[in-house]
This record gives sequence, C-alpha cells and structure tokens, in this order.
Amino acid sequence: MAADALLFTCEHGGNRIPAPYRSLFRGYDGILNTHRGYDAGALLMARTLALSFKAPLVSSTISRLLIDLNRSLGHPTIFSEATRGAPATQRAQIIARHYLPYRLRVESLVGKSVAQGRRVVHISAHSFTPELCGKVRNADVGLLYDPRRESEAKLCAAWKKLLAQEVPQLRVRRNYPYAGKGDGLTSHLRRRFPDAAYLGIELEINQQIVNARGRRWTSLRKVLTDTLRRACAF
Repeated sequence: MAADALLFTCEHGGNRIPAPYRSLFRGYDGILNTHRGYDAGALLMARTLALSFKAPLVSSTISRLLIDLNRSLGHPTIFSEATRGAPATQRAQIIARHYLPYRLRVESLVGKSVAQGRRVVHISAHSFTPELCGKVRNADVGLLYDPRRESEAKLCAAWKKLLAQEVPQLRVRRNYPYAGKGDGLTSHLRRRFPDAAYLGIELEINQQIVNARGRRWTSLRKVLTDTLRRACAF
C-alpha cells in the first residue's frame, strides 16, 4: 500500500509532573518511575521514526498519572488516584493546559493533510510492562489497530510479515497486549476521519527490551523503521 503522509505521536513519553501539581504527588516518586508513570522507550522510538521519515512528531513528557492523553474525556481512568480527587477547578485546568492542546494539535495535523487530499498513517508509540498482575506478556512487539478498518488491517499484516522475514525470532502479535479498537487517541481520530483518509496504529514495545538497552534495543528501532518504510512503500 502507498501512504501519502506519516504522523508520529507519543502520549506517555515521560513522568514529569509540572510544579503546580506536585503537591498531589507526594509519596509517588517510586510509582512515577514505573510503567504506571510513563512508557519507557516510547519517546525514543517515536523520535527515531519521525527523524527517519522526516515526519511530524507530537509528544508529551507529562506523566499519565497527571492526566492520560490516550483516554477520552469522561473515561474513568483519564485521571489517576493522585488527581481524581483534586478540586474540579484544578482538574479543569489540567485539561485546558495539557490535554486539549495535545489532542487538538494531533487532530489539526491529521485534518490539514486530509483536507489536502492526503491519506495519513498515524503511528502512536507505546511500550508495555513484560508482566502485569502476574501474567507474562508473550510478545516483543504489538501492532494495535481496528480490525473493522481494512486499511489498518492490511498495513499491520504487511508490517508483521516483513518483520517475520527480517527477524524470525521476534515475537510480533496483532492487537496484543491490548485491543486496538479500545478507547484511545486513534479510536477518537477514526470517528473523525474515514478509513480511506486515516490509519491509526498503536505500536507497542515490550519494556524488557527497552530496559535491557544494548544492541537488541538499537536493532529493534532500526528494523521497525526499515520495515515500516517498506510496508508503506515510502
């Protein structure tokens, strides 16, 4: 398939808490440094892709525990246990200062390309903890998409096939460890733009690879970039 435009985002790129809200996070230092606070390696993955393709990157380094940029307004986990009980005025301020500018920036970039008759492939970079609630995640890479969107399904099938050819031992799974059609930034944009104009893919990397660093992590970033280029015919 041929894509006309690429856009990369990273919603959980850091664990920063802006000064006005630090009092809400007393005792949270340990948690902020875990997968609950941010997606380790996701921002580097997104930057690598954006630089390679010379494509726009929209990213955030505020912690998902302040507000989850990958959740819809009204979602029960958009605010964490640290911020859920904050005064309504303070929560509204967080939305106005951090959530809305980010989401509107991404939507604006997609909208401009679509208005120019271009099709957008949006890759949202994330990472996942290798074990959750005692259950080991059996994947190195996850490609999340909505199976009802034919273009997304075809792109992920092609990307997975190319990865298998390049690195047969790499465990690549589709719609794992989460369902791609669940609540998120990509699902919001799918409601705004048709399949022919917008493809939203969440790229999930196992943090075991990220945290080990070294050659495997470097090689993974390269092979994901190279195979995406071929899958999109760039």
